[in-house]
Amino acid sequence: MINLQGVSLQIGGRDLLNNANCRIFPGQKVGVIGANGCGKSTLFKLLLKEQDSDAGSVEIPASWEVAHMAQEVSASDRSALEYALDGDHRLRALQQELDEAEADGSDGKRIGELHERMAAIDGYSGPARAAQLLDGLGFSHADQQRPVKSFSGGWRIRLNLARALMCPADLLLLDEPTNHLDLDATLWLEQWLQRFPGTLLIISHDRDFLDAVVNNIVSFEQQELVLYSGNYTAFERARAERLAQQQVQYEKQQAERAHMEDFVRRFRAKATKAKQAQSRLKALDRMAEIAPAHIDSPFRFRLPAADKVSNPLIDLREAEIGYPGKPILQSVQLGIQPGRRIGLLGPNGAGKSSLIKTLAGDLTLLGGERQCGEHLKIGYFAQHQLEALDANASPLLHVQRLSPEASEQQVRDFLGGYGFIGDRVFEPVGGFSGGEKARVALALLAWQKPNLLLLDEPTNHLDLEMRHALTMALAEFPGAVVLVSHDRHLLANTTDEFILVANGRAEPYDGDLDDYKQWLLSFRRQEKQEDSAPATADRPAEDKKAQRRAAAALREQLKPLTNKLKSIEQKMAKAEQALAKVEEQLADESLYTGGQQDEITRLTQAQGQAREALDTLEMEWLEVSEALEAARGA
Repeated sequence: MINLQGVSLQIGGRDLLNNANCRIFPGQKVGVIGANGCGKSTLFKLLLKEQDSDAGSVEIPASWEVAHMAQEVSASDRSALEYALDGDHRLRALQQELDEAEADGSDGKRIGELHERMAAIDGYSGPARAAQLLDGLGFSHADQQRPVKSFSGGWRIRLNLARALMCPADLLLLDEPTNHLDLDATLWLEQWLQRFPGTLLIISHDRDFLDAVVNNIVSFEQQELVLYSGNYTAFERARAERLAQQQVQYEKQQAERAHMEDFVRRFRAKATKAKQAQSRLKALDRMAEIAPAHIDSPFRFRLPAADKVSNPLIDLREAEIGYPGKPILQSVQLGIQPGRRIGLLGPNGAGKSSLIKTLAGDLTLLGGERQCGEHLKIGYFAQHQLEALDANASPLLHVQRLSPEASEQQVRDFLGGYGFIGDRVFEPVGGFSGGEKARVALALLAWQKPNLLLLDEPTNHLDLEMRHALTMALAEFPGAVVLVSHDRHLLANTTDEFILVANGRAEPYDGDLDDYKQWLLSFRRQEKQEDSAPATADRPAEDKKAQRRAAAALREQLKPLTNKLKSIEQKMAKAEQALAKVEEQLADESLYTGGQQDEITRLTQAQGQAREALDTLEMEWLEVSEALEAARGA
């Protein structure tokens, strides 16, 4: 158990924690939330013993192996695969012992013992496990052999994540793991963490990710740590109820709820019966419910649009998109009309960012046409947007450069909605955090009143409150939107339709985000099958027909195994739900106030039985999977 008792901590003359208490039990998955700068990362330093508290105690079982995700990685000549494999310290230490013993060769018994230990920790599968982690995080097989120093900063952070996941940890600490991931890597990580058997503490500003992964929330509130049962949505509801009980906030809360409900009504009147429009309508209903939980947010802004519009704003005709000698997308037909709201979906590297760059005019077409309306006014937020800011200029000066005629008070009032209050508007942005720089970039975009917003991962570095403010502002933005984001909450609440970018095409996608998740899993399976299948391009047509018949016969032959696998997966899902329910009951602090020892014993036994059942199912799943693979390869 992790136990923080009476912990106080002051850094730079500012109190981060004041007599804070918190208990986290083995196996709990906990989301750590709070405003930027409140002390979330410092809490991790306390747990890693990299920081001492001013008062109180921080206790972690001495036997626990702790893994964490480093935020920086130095240039290295080691390959990505070897770097990730370094995360398993026990494996590396044992490999070194074994290499030294085999080089000496004088003690056969010792060598045999080391091989037994290697088998016991599943060490021989280490490279395969590391490769699987890297594959899930978007590294191709060729990338896995590249030196670490050849990757950009964002991809190096992914390597740090792989290294942390490689460690066989009792406690895993992850600080903003999805910041540099795209949607497919985020979905993969979500599934991996759901299966992680140890204790997990995760700092994240991605609400859907938290909802899928955690069963408790630790919130920084007035220098204290408050533990909530349930996922992020449950936390939000509890917080909204608490705010509703505070009379000072009540009227503001009702006004915010009324505003959102009015917007939902207006959208309902316009919404078609299309599946994505209905999905967004449900999401907006949910926003009206949760809006009161953010009534005390420091961020409140609108995104005004240009008065004049053209129809269409942009029209791509038979567009060939990519780079000289490297086409990515073919025959793209895309017209952006006023008010159209598009989310771009697709696997990593399929061309989503290239399509947005082409719409923005930053990437020249290889072929086809790009026609712009007379009154087109683009607001473009690219992933490298923060690097384009002048480090020596203040937020105020950045805006004044765009509009020298604007008064200082007018600009300061505007920047206040982005959290820049008082003298902060005069500070150079070079000293700002990533989240603060992102807010400056969004403010500059809004100031220019575009009628088309092109947004490529705009939520990177933004905290939960700013993401909520951006979601609200985009939901009501009257112009057109094209959005790439790994934040599913943002996609669901701000877009009316999806375009799937995959296999060299950009085409309308009729499903919702849940459908896309299944599509992506299927796409990844197909990719792996194609990678392992022999080339058939040069075979005659008759051979291909015979191959298709053989494939159909094989599918029929394998049907009992595939059905059994599906059955086991359904049982595993139920077992995971049962385990989560028991662990949620065990996490309830009122259980430990005394007099409930029998209930604690019963729940602990139930937890053990649920885990044992899940382990049995997982072993059965592995056996059936191996049998299926063997039958396919026979």
